[in-house]
Amino acid sequence: MAADLDDDGEETVSINEYLESIEEEELEADLVLGGDEGDECTYSKGYMKRQAIFSCLTCTPEGNAGICTACCLSCHDGHEVLELWTKRNFRCDCGNSKFREFSCKLSPNKDVENVENSYNHNFKGLYCTCNRPYPDPDLQEQEEMIQCCMCEDWFHEEHISLGSPNEIPRDEEGEPLYEDFICKACSAICSFLTLYPKTIRATGKQPVASVATGKDKSVLEDIPPKDEPGKLDNDVCSDTVQNNLVADMNHGSVSDDKKFVVGESSQNNDSSSLSQSIANSNGTCILGVDWMAASIDSESRPLFLSKNWRDVLCRCDKCLDMYKQKHIRYLLDKEDSIAEYEKNAKQKREEKLQKREGAELNFFNNLGHVEKMEILNGIADFKDEFRSFLGSVDPSKAITAADVNQIFENLKNKRRRV
Repeated sequence: MAADLDDDGEETVSINEYLESIEEEELEADLVLGGDEGDECTYSKGYMKRQAIFSCLTCTPEGNAGICTACCLSCHDGHEVLELWTKRNFRCDCGNSKFREFSCKLSPNKDVENVENSYNHNFKGLYCTCNRPYPDPDLQEQEEMIQCCMCEDWFHEEHISLGSPNEIPRDEEGEPLYEDFICKACSAICSFLTLYPKTIRATGKQPVASVATGKDKSVLEDIPPKDEPGKLDNDVCSDTVQNNLVADMNHGSVSDDKKFVVGESSQNNDSSSLSQSIANSNGTCILGVDWMAASIDSESRPLFLSKNWRDVLCRCDKCLDMYKQKHIRYLLDKEDSIAEYEKNAKQKREEKLQKREGAELNFFNNLGHVEKMEILNGIADFKDEFRSFLGSVDPSKAITAADVNQIFENLKNKRRRV
């Protein structure tokens, strides 16, 4: 929030700027917490697909445990706690054997250990391949970091093995054009992604691959991006995938009034269900090749993936078994993505605000006539006093804390006289 300076050198903000900053902070918190109010420990919910996780270095300096939002607020208030944003398939550790004698106040009866939880150096407050903390005390200006959707570590832009941070797909305003990022190390695990059409990879200007069916023949358009940074070329394999998709179309896998769209420019909600119907249309792998024997670029590079890229992944028995062996079946789950997590968080926030407004209205309606009149008269008195104040001050001068205090002092004096 930008702030101006008054004649005395003090920072000043407008009421609108202040309210907007409060709303932005609340929205940011809701997006991180996923709409979790922090009322109860999430342990009873088991290994959650995704939730906000914190690490308490006061209780577990080894960085080998994670706690939920509620335990962070209730059990570890005043401790040195790290915010780790979100983690997948995680169950709250608060009060288990890793905390020694410390007991969870909200859910004390827990297993000795959550064996399915995964931990990395983030739980020690370290990130990236440089193994540095965030914020970094040695830097005057903190650098932007990007999270890998697989290992969930965070990386500085200059450390993700690109020639330049300028190669990161962004629009003219600097906003990301990709939905997910896969770091260099993890890209080696999912090298099979290079067998899919290039349109699953985000670039500066999003390409669109579409399969349209109608009176004309089915056509799959793959518009290759120009000067794509760090791309993994396998044009022959990509063409094979495209041909298999077209073959599925011609065999009636998709109705004539549908389109299959991949990429950031896709805003059609049908693309998710449609692409899954393509992948599941028969028992044949849509890759059409033995990906283990296929010629894949051996040099792993970071990947920036376009919107809805998960929907395109093949779901044949062979590929499902491969995902299981690699422990990456979560890639098929739409709810695993940060985009879906934040979408659900926004929906919960809207529901919470509507509920709050309804509760306030119900409270007012349940008051007696006298109480209602007192509230309405109080609002009217404040509006009159504030209007009078604005008419008496120099509009070029900033409103100070002393001015605000004087407004409320005048209101108190009026009430005493009444």
